[in-house]
Amino acid sequence: MPTSPRRIPLATARGGAAFVVASALVLSLDLSGADAASAAPPGVTPVAPHSVVFHGVRLVVPNSWEVVDLVAQPHACVRYDRPALYLGHTGDQSDCPSHLLGGAPALQLEPLDAEALGPRTPMLTVAPSGDIAAVPLPQSGPASVAIEGAGVLLSAAYGAANAPVVTRILSTGGLTSDAVPTLVSSLPAGQAAPAVGANMPGNYRGKGFDACAAPSQAAMDGWRRSSDYRSVGIYIGGVNRGCSQANLNSTWVSRQVGYGWHVVPAYVGLQAPCTSFRNRLSYGVTTARVQGRSDGADAVAKAQALGIAAPSTLYSDMEGYDSSNPSCVAAVMSYLTGWTYALHRYGFEAGVYSSASSGIHDLSTHYNSFGDNRPDEIWIAWWNYRADVDGGSYVPDSQWRDHQRLHQFVGNSSENYAGYSIQIDRNFLDVSTSVRPPRGCPTNLNFKSYPMLRWPDHGAFVVAAQCLLARAGFDPGAATGRLGWRTAAAIRAFKASRGLDSDDAAIRRWAWTALTSAGPTQFLQIGSHGSRVRKVQRALTAHLQRTVAISGKYDVATRNAVLSYQKSLGMRATGTVGVPTWHALQAGI
Repeated sequence: MPTSPRRIPLATARGGAAFVVASALVLSLDLSGADAASAAPPGVTPVAPHSVVFHGVRLVVPNSWEVVDLVAQPHACVRYDRPALYLGHTGDQSDCPSHLLGGAPALQLEPLDAEALGPRTPMLTVAPSGDIAAVPLPQSGPASVAIEGAGVLLSAAYGAANAPVVTRILSTGGLTSDAVPTLVSSLPAGQAAPAVGANMPGNYRGKGFDACAAPSQAAMDGWRRSSDYRSVGIYIGGVNRGCSQANLNSTWVSRQVGYGWHVVPAYVGLQAPCTSFRNRLSYGVTTARVQGRSDGADAVAKAQALGIAAPSTLYSDMEGYDSSNPSCVAAVMSYLTGWTYALHRYGFEAGVYSSASSGIHDLSTHYNSFGDNRPDEIWIAWWNYRADVDGGSYVPDSQWRDHQRLHQFVGNSSENYAGYSIQIDRNFLDVSTSVRPPRGCPTNLNFKSYPMLRWPDHGAFVVAAQCLLARAGFDPGAATGRLGWRTAAAIRAFKASRGLDSDDAAIRRWAWTALTSAGPTQFLQIGSHGSRVRKVQRALTAHLQRTVAISGKYDVATRNAVLSYQKSLGMRATGTVGVPTWHALQAGI
């Protein structure tokens, strides 16, 4: 920043109307008294040193802050990696560096209109009286405040560590006599975010790119026609997100998906404690895990606000760190365990972007230590200029091998297609996140016993359970024979639907009884045969914990087993399977 006094000149507003004195922008640094008056442009009344006035809103900012007039500089990058105040609507962001990490406090003032108040506006707070200092702020950004008394939208990006800085600046805020009110209720209502796709990034093998800010629709259309890229990475949130996202809303996401783009949602949360980033996670592994869960839950909320639905993959952006520091590594692994747990809880898949030599290498080293909370996909940052998903010596081919990899192979590259130049990182993807019907079904469902299943069990019993869950309408993922997180979620949901204890993901005799008897029913008695009889025989084997021959024929042995079941429940013992007996079996009792 220059040390000499600096002023931002009057600029022309959009639509051709010049700012009048009432809405003029004047910045004075290190000036006072007569010096300030003599240096002011003709016809403009100077304001106090360090003070900024925009559309009737006055704020005092530190000398060290950069102040950017977005009307005079419509292509300026609204970036969150350095303290700054931005004035006006965000323009084209194609020139933003491709990979920025934020965390510095940043503020933006813009006219309160439909453009500013679009669906991108998070958690809007209204300050009808213009008492900016009294507006409560969340512990960390982003935050948006509609200053109705002046018709201005104030947006703030900051981390928890910088919240006091933002609070102090807002405490200086007030309105001038030139403020012109605009009520939020007078503006067009925003539309609710539609669910635009449940399989992001979907099934794709090929090239993609990510940029700091979501490109304009015109740029996306030009690149779709002229480039071989078909995947686009977007930064949906996080305290360390580096750029403003003026274009990013549910409509933008919906359009890209509709045009065939594979969208890769990334979240830039807390960073490793052994780095110099402003917002870092704790060295304490327990606290780091809680922080990972919190960031995961926030990422889900941000994704859902954009219409991104489960089971899409959301990627935690964990930048490079000192992998030789054991305490730092332990904290990062604990954080990513919490991240994955939170995403799985909400039905999303968990991905991790990181440097090949730090985060990816450490994930590989701890591959078997995560249990059910192992990330589902890895995004390898390794700028080796090779468009593939090979992890080299950092991660063996045996890990994340089932279409579970992305590779950022070139960084900070400026490319131009159809006249649209964008600063990008280049990626190659081999992913498959679409929900698939369970493979291997129908499979063997007939056993002499049905043992308890829980994580990390695997084998034929798990395949049978996955098949039965899918038939009952509870998605366990592919029938892999491994009781992973998606199968566990399906088990919990199934048990809850039957009124069974769903605190864990174990399948015991009661859940087996309900699973094996689920589906269509009919009255059964001696002489009956077919699939309904086999269902009853499986359920009785599970519940009575003794083998009932699964023959499909309702014989004397089957009738005797039904009698035993009915007597154990105090039911009327008929030896036939009617509505009451079916209800009991399908409830798992």
